[in-house]
Amino acid sequence: MKKEKNINEKNLFPRENADKQKGLRLKVCGMKYQDNIEAVANLQPDYLGFIFHEESPRNFDGLIPELSSQIQKVGVFVDEKVEFIAQQIEKHKLSVIQLHGHESPEMCNELKQFCHSALDAESTKENKILNPVQHDNKIEIIKVFSIKDAFDFSVLAPYEDVCDYFLFDTKGKLPGGNGYSFNWNVLSEYPSTKPFFLSGGIGLGQIKDLKRFQQSEASKYCYAIDVNSKFEIEAGLKNIEELKEFKHTVITRRETTK
Repeated sequence: MKKEKNINEKNLFPRENADKQKGLRLKVCGMKYQDNIEAVANLQPDYLGFIFHEESPRNFDGLIPELSSQIQKVGVFVDEKVEFIAQQIEKHKLSVIQLHGHESPEMCNELKQFCHSALDAESTKENKILNPVQHDNKIEIIKVFSIKDAFDFSVLAPYEDVCDYFLFDTKGKLPGGNGYSFNWNVLSEYPSTKPFFLSGGIGLGQIKDLKRFQQSEASKYCYAIDVNSKFEIEAGLKNIEELKEFKHTVITRRETTK
């Protein structure tokens, strides 16, 4: 039997559902303005990201317009309390939570359990936010890890059972939206089979690099491309034509059988 790639000679990373690997998805993050949200949504990305972090120039404090059921709404949080995240899940009907801070595996597990529990219909107004939020589908969790020139992949192991995806972004001064990429070759050492999002300074200027990356072993478990600042006219305002070109050139979708 062929030996699986591992860490410290232990199989720390369980096999994921292979269906998640079919096709490359697109996530457009840092959405802020109503008309722009609707225009980007018309391009049919797989995910739209909304940042709930007051220190970010892309902090979202409005109402998300009605979107196609094919577009998943992602709430991006940085070291927030579960109660605050739950408020935003309920208010905006988020289907994915992206944790972009120093969240521990224990916190991720707490959030996972919270999201997967049933809503107590008899809860009082005073303690309602402390009760679970119910949705038609389960809420998925993305945990972000920042990379520059090297990365200790052993830190992923405790998160395997408490997150649905990883996201690899560029290490910088800000939690995200720094506008430059990391060395993607580092991902050739990725020891897990969990699907991941590739992020960090990705724009039209990176299309050739992305094509090469897609042909490399490092991209084997790359599930989606996450774009943000490289497609902006200003913070939170996306360039529709450039996004359209990028999606047409880079992104592949699965054929739907519904």
